[in-house]
Amino acid sequence: MSMQILQQCRHPVVFLACGFGSGASPWAPGTAGTLVAIPVYLGLSQLAMIWYMIVVGLMFLLGIYLCHRAASILGQHDHAAIVWDEIVGYLITMSLMPPGWIWVIAGFIAFRLFDILKPWPISWLDRHIGGGLGVMLDDVLAGVAGLAVLLIIQSYYF
Repeated sequence: MSMQILQQCRHPVVFLACGFGSGASPWAPGTAGTLVAIPVYLGLSQLAMIWYMIVVGLMFLLGIYLCHRAASILGQHDHAAIVWDEIVGYLITMSLMPPGWIWVIAGFIAFRLFDILKPWPISWLDRHIGGGLGVMLDDVLAGVAGLAVLLIIQSYYF
């Protein structure tokens, strides 16, 4: 699979939707995409909060288009290689976190758990909303859930 995806990554839409090629990983492409999100987060975390949120919002809107087009090109809705949604989801999880590697790692774990386990209502969105919006929404909600967990941890322990 990864060779075929790498060939498709020549198309700019697929390249972006596949997390700059990270989604072509033969093992855990969603995790690979979330790893790509870490340096994106580190760069964006230098911005004022309003600009951070504007950029993440624009990435979400762009993601609707990218994920829809990439799914069409790859011939499968929410293809495992499409990881733009993981990048945006992780950025949402990290949106209100203070600087520090403990939060980067905790955010990674929290987001991946919600993205993989897909508890309700994430699972409902995953099954019932189609197109690029559907690809993006379940990861946005996983990002919000991850953020909520981190805020609870932060309020009790820090």
